[in-house]
Amino acid sequence: MKRLSDVDALKPLTILAMFAMISSPLLAQAEIRDPHAYSNGYTLEEGPYALAGPRLLKLADEHKFWAIQGNRVEYDADSENGVFEIQGWYGSTYERLVIKFDGDVANGRLQESQTGVVWSHAYSTFFDTQWGVRLDHYDAGTDRQWISVGFQGLAPYWFELEMTAYLGESGRTAISLAAEYELLLSQRLVLHPSAELSLYGKNDVENRLGEGLSDASLGLRLRYEITRQFAPYVGVEWTSKLGKTADIARAADESIRDTRYVVGMRFWL
Repeated sequence: MKRLSDVDALKPLTILAMFAMISSPLLAQAEIRDPHAYSNGYTLEEGPYALAGPRLLKLADEHKFWAIQGNRVEYDADSENGVFEIQGWYGSTYERLVIKFDGDVANGRLQESQTGVVWSHAYSTFFDTQWGVRLDHYDAGTDRQWISVGFQGLAPYWFELEMTAYLGESGRTAISLAAEYELLLSQRLVLHPSAELSLYGKNDVENRLGEGLSDASLGLRLRYEITRQFAPYVGVEWTSKLGKTADIARAADESIRDTRYVVGMRFWL
């Protein structure tokens, strides 16, 4: 009969030791996953260390915040026209009230403006849904009111997108699309391209708007962030009227294309 060697006799002990080394971290990990494994049953809601009354501890996404953002406040010296795009909001990370105010100023008068009041809801990690109303004011036209439904957020590759559909009186409809991108040339110098497109479902001769694709704009702005809250910029913007809107402009002997060189500032409070 073959004699059992000392090495063979140690093999079962070696296997048991290896099993203990592998299984002990797994068992310990299972205990770590239980947040109350070593609290003897005490929690924030029960036990001698629980605080009386309502829960006082709040996380950041449970607090209410507010902000005012000036995305565009700019001036074109050639035409002596100004454009502003300002919005303010109040609420939490997931639910907030947003007020948007955009407009054009010429010769010290507000030529036209859009005021939007929407409720913003976090639909996913990077996108919010927004629904509310938009009020259009025209100094030389007819004011319009719309119900708005849309979304905005951060798409892959860091593109900021916004798309909104509008329903107005007498079955009027409209869609606006906008896209932006920020290219960091340095920690303070930022190149900011943008594009916008508008469509209308019906002719609106009073406000010189035609059915279908109405207008498009491309912008390129270079800003210097003195601080994250305040950044002056210079830029150029190309605008073009399209389709039936361009036909209405031609009939009124108006230009359908324009190039604006602007200086402005971007800020938030």
